[in-house]
Amino acid sequence: MEEEGALSAPSGVDTTRPSIARAYNAYLGGKDNFPVDREVVRKTDEVLPEVSECARANRAFLRRVVRYLVGEAGIRQFIDLGSGLPSAGNVHEVAQAIDPTVRVVYVDNDPMVLAHARALLAINNTTTVITSDVRSPQEILDAAEVREYIDFGQPVGMLLFAILHHINDWEDPGGIARTFRDALPSGSYVGISHFCDVSEEYPDEAERTAATEKIFNEMLGTGRWRRREEILSYLGDFELLEPGLVPLQEWRPDPNDPGEPFSHHWLVGGVAKKR
Repeated sequence: MEEEGALSAPSGVDTTRPSIARAYNAYLGGKDNFPVDREVVRKTDEVLPEVSECARANRAFLRRVVRYLVGEAGIRQFIDLGSGLPSAGNVHEVAQAIDPTVRVVYVDNDPMVLAHARALLAINNTTTVITSDVRSPQEILDAAEVREYIDFGQPVGMLLFAILHHINDWEDPGGIARTFRDALPSGSYVGISHFCDVSEEYPDEAERTAATEKIFNEMLGTGRWRRREEILSYLGDFELLEPGLVPLQEWRPDPNDPGEPFSHHWLVGGVAKKR
């Protein structure tokens, strides 16, 4: 791994503007980011000092969900939408530690994700990555590589972690989620995590919520804290698994995962099954 500040940009990567994938990498303490991405972290730290712990909790939630879906639900193929840059505990690593035959398709619109993931996956013939935008769900579902790796006649694990809150209201996140859900066969699962607006339940958080949302929108162009009912709607009529849509650390906790040192109710997640 290159030293911080020495990272070179792959072709097509704009290092003058922060990206969601690279900023998330910076929150996780990674080095696949640039000064402009680390500035997003610095700004949000001023409002929410625990934000990096929030990112790590989201990563830990992803690992628990994948372990459950492979180990208990029997899922053997995944689509990870808005996957971000490779980091410790990637979906294919967690899944294939249980069953090496599990197939995974990563999807992200950041060209840097494609470059780094392809290097990581050079010797893995059950996992691939494509560059596409979640705002074009049918394009993703129809992509040749997706159809090569994913059999839509068999149950699929579809992961929407920390991505729908980067879809603006006018871009129809509900319609996007519905298109993906409708493509899944019976027995499939959808996992979701999303920023949650809890200002009614926790009035003291209203100011910090508004300030953090403002930073995200000004620096990254997107970022929406939504009410719990709206987030639940993205799961449609799928059967919500216990313990429901909850703060991430409350979803089937692992004692080895991060605790709750931050405003844990800000980021919620859940898993639902298509009957």
